[in-house]
Amino acid sequence: MERRTDLALEARELVGEEIKGVNLEEEHRCGIKISRLKIDSERASRQLDKPRGTYITLELPPLTDSFRDTDERIGVIADEVRKLLPVNGLVLVAGLGNPEITPDALGPKAISKVLATRHIKGEVARATGLDKLRPVAAIATGVTGKTGIETGEYLYSIIKKIKPNAIVAIDALASRRLARLGCTLQLSNTGISPGAGVGNNRTRLCDETLGVPVIGIGVPTVVEASTLAFDLFDTNDEEFSCQLREKVNPSGRQMVVTPKEIDLLINRAAELIALSLNSALHTDLSVNDLLSLMY
Repeated sequence: MERRTDLALEARELVGEEIKGVNLEEEHRCGIKISRLKIDSERASRQLDKPRGTYITLELPPLTDSFRDTDERIGVIADEVRKLLPVNGLVLVAGLGNPEITPDALGPKAISKVLATRHIKGEVARATGLDKLRPVAAIATGVTGKTGIETGEYLYSIIKKIKPNAIVAIDALASRRLARLGCTLQLSNTGISPGAGVGNNRTRLCDETLGVPVIGIGVPTVVEASTLAFDLFDTNDEEFSCQLREKVNPSGRQMVVTPKEIDLLINRAAELIALSLNSALHTDLSVNDLLSLMY
């Protein structure tokens, strides 16, 4: 009886016990609950079905209720992102997902607001006062069904050419609880699986497959219908679970649930991620300075 989730914190909740090799620390800042979960052993990794590494979960006020450009959430998220980034060097930011499917459009929406600065060099940079910007490249990868190219293949070819020190991959995620949609953000240093949020897993993007560290940023935008049903009925009866799965996934089709205000959620989550990431990458600029360059 699988209850699928992309959130490491929820994977630990599903196990329902203390696991050796898993460390969890929690704190509150500016109204945000921050949970830092570290998976240190292969056994713990198998139990949680998550790669070894660090997962940071930030539980925010609902993005569909309120969001301001100068929101203090930006600073908190930027601080957490900065801890995962290498201190210096080029960073490639990749927006994953399909812009034509709203719950999967988080990556492309966010990438449109990320400051690409790799091309700003020399006298141009000095004359415009932008000589202290960190070099950043930004790309929306598209989806294999439209490009015929796997996301991993696409990024690997770019990496060989521009040689970034790290990749930041932004994608939609799946949660097991409706209450976490649009008010949770996960950061990790373990990479990301393109399409995971909408049940279309591709080759994982990580240090092992791409040769550079991959930092994943995501917001849960969907819940699988079967996962939601299992949680609502809270049953361990295998026969009932099979009947339930057949009802919520008719003819074997995988169904997902997303909020009716998903357009607003995606737009605000993308803006929050972009502003926070820009702030983390360009430490010499204030939020107001960043806004002037973004719009």
